[in-house]
Formats: sequence, structure tokens, C-alpha cells
Amino acid sequence: MSDAGYGYTKTLEKTSFEDAEKRVVEALKAEGFGVLTEIDVRATFAKKLEVDFPPYKILGACNPKLAHRALSMEPGIGLLLPCNVVLMQDAEGRSVVKIIKPQAMFQVADTPGLGDLAGEVDAKLVRVMDAL
Repeated sequence: MSDAGYGYTKTLEKTSFEDAEKRVVEALKAEGFGVLTEIDVRATFAKKLEVDFPPYKILGACNPKLAHRALSMEPGIGLLLPCNVVLMQDAEGRSVVKIIKPQAMFQVADTPGLGDLAGEVDAKLVRVMDAL
């Protein structure tokens, strides 16, 4: 798993885009996350721009218990929710998963306890990546 400053990245060798999406959703579910939103970037670009784009989806993942805690600490934190998970196909046709680092995302809020909560969310998302 490679690590960017704001997210984690993992390339899934020999896994179709569809199978990768199923694996991601299952791994998220195992850590208490559901997918609230799904943006099919490829379909949107095709429809709105008449542009061919590789498979690319943005999944909005939410763990309701942790989201409730975060919103109870800082109601405005909803601007940073849900946690985005990107599923894309690279130039070699491999499926690539990217997940936001909650600690990077939440550092803009200076609310006591929020950093610890972001650490909890981060640990769960790292386990999601490890499960892939």
C-alpha cells in the first residue's frame, strides 16, 4: 500500500474493476462502513462531456457511529464527510483503490478530541486497505 500525504493507495493486480468494487464494499462493511453515495465519473463524463474516460468511481463511505461522534463534537465537520474512496483503472488496466486519510482531512478543524477520533477512523480504513 503506497501512502500519499492525503490518502492511501493500493493497486489490485489481476482484479477486474467490478470485482475490486465488490471487494472494497465488503471490506468497508466489515469495518462498519456503508456506501452512502456513488459517483460514476466515467458515466458522467460520457453523458455530460461526450468524453471517454477510464473506469473511475468515487464512493462516499460512512460509519454512522463514528460520524455521529464527529458531528456531536463539531457540527460543521459534515463538510468533510463522508470519507471518500476512489476506485479507478490505471493505464495498465489494473484496479486501483485510494482512500482519504481522515487525519489529513480533519486537521482543518481545531476541536478537542477530533484528532483522536480521526485516528480511530484511520485505523479502520487502513484495515480496509489491508483486507484488499
